[in-house]
Amino acid sequence: MSYLHTNGIRLAYQRSGQGDPVLLIMGTGAAGHVWSLHQTPALHRAGYQTVTFNNRGIPPSDAPAGRYSLADMVADTRGLIEALDLAPCRIVGTSMGALVAQELAIGWPGLVRCAVLIATRASSDAIRRAQVAAERALLESGVRVPPAYDAFVTALQMLSPATLDDDAAVSSWLEILELAGHGDGAADGQAWVDTLADRREVLRGVAAPCRVIAFTDDLVAPPHLCAGVAEAIPDCDFVEISRCGHLGYLERPHEVNTAIIEFLDKH
Repeated sequence: MSYLHTNGIRLAYQRSGQGDPVLLIMGTGAAGHVWSLHQTPALHRAGYQTVTFNNRGIPPSDAPAGRYSLADMVADTRGLIEALDLAPCRIVGTSMGALVAQELAIGWPGLVRCAVLIATRASSDAIRRAQVAAERALLESGVRVPPAYDAFVTALQMLSPATLDDDAAVSSWLEILELAGHGDGAADGQAWVDTLADRREVLRGVAAPCRVIAFTDDLVAPPHLCAGVAEAIPDCDFVEISRCGHLGYLERPHEVNTAIIEFLDKH
């Protein structure tokens, strides 16, 4: 990995492939290399260069103590775009990473050529507010649940019934999720990023073309909240992929990659 300093911290990033660059922004608690399982190889085959990075809180990027804000994450990403001279760039973001992409398109339109917003939202509802409140309450309590329990809960929240009902698949997922858990608390600061704000009105001013990709079984960013983003952005279409949950880009990578590349090729 390579490193750069921006917004007072060190970010670890990786640049690979040839062609026009695509910046991929990961979601809460996950490292940038997760994109390399399926998305970056597909983008390379399609003729794109990819830039992935670890958000603050995910080593080897810096993990400063305290609570992070969405503004922190946006400033970090903006600094990376400027430092690597990527602008205006194609952006693919998932979950929190899609929120970062939305804020860049709102506040710094010159940096964004187009954006694919995966498993995103621009407003919330009662159950999503309860979910965030519960996760923060657990964090504030200081209780650390066993990795196996954390993996079990994560699987229920993030995967589709199609995956959960497949014994071989879910066994592999549980093993991966247990190994990937951040037991050291390095990513705890990301839990305080505001993912509940209603940004639909300001999204109406976004000029960059966008595509929203929703997953039918997503419990974190369900299709009706994803659709709210697509409806708010003037030049935005909407793709829904079935039989996958919040980690649909890993559960159904072929369908997701096809939707990403088809859109990027247009813009």
